[in-house]
Amino acid sequence: QVQLVESGGGLVQPGGSLRLSCAASGFTFSRYAIKWYRQVPGKERELVATIAGPGDSTTYAASVKGRFTISRDNSKNTAYLEMNSLKPEDTAAYYCYAYRFPGGYWGQGTQVTVSS
Repeated sequence: QVQLVESGGGLVQPGGSLRLSCAASGFTFSRYAIKWYRQVPGKERELVATIAGPGDSTTYAASVKGRFTISRDNSKNTAYLEMNSLKPEDTAAYYCYAYRFPGGYWGQGTQVTVSS
């Protein structure tokens, strides 16, 4: 049974940090790229960051570049999104997506709220 379980969300003050985790099971994790998306109610889901299967290539949305870091530990079947210098506009539900052409698997999401 395929599972992707996000954790680590919560309430944080502006300028603070959070680390999200995405724990995978039920498929060969290292063969899948991992993408982190975020979504605000009423808006389209936004791609935040991507990391290749081996972990040797990463890309970021312009809105988070320099503040967020995506990583993975294939020995633990887990991916991470380190988020620093958080802003109120980073408030969203964050989802991880394991992708291998032509499709993939979604997690259930974790809420991040940046507010004072």
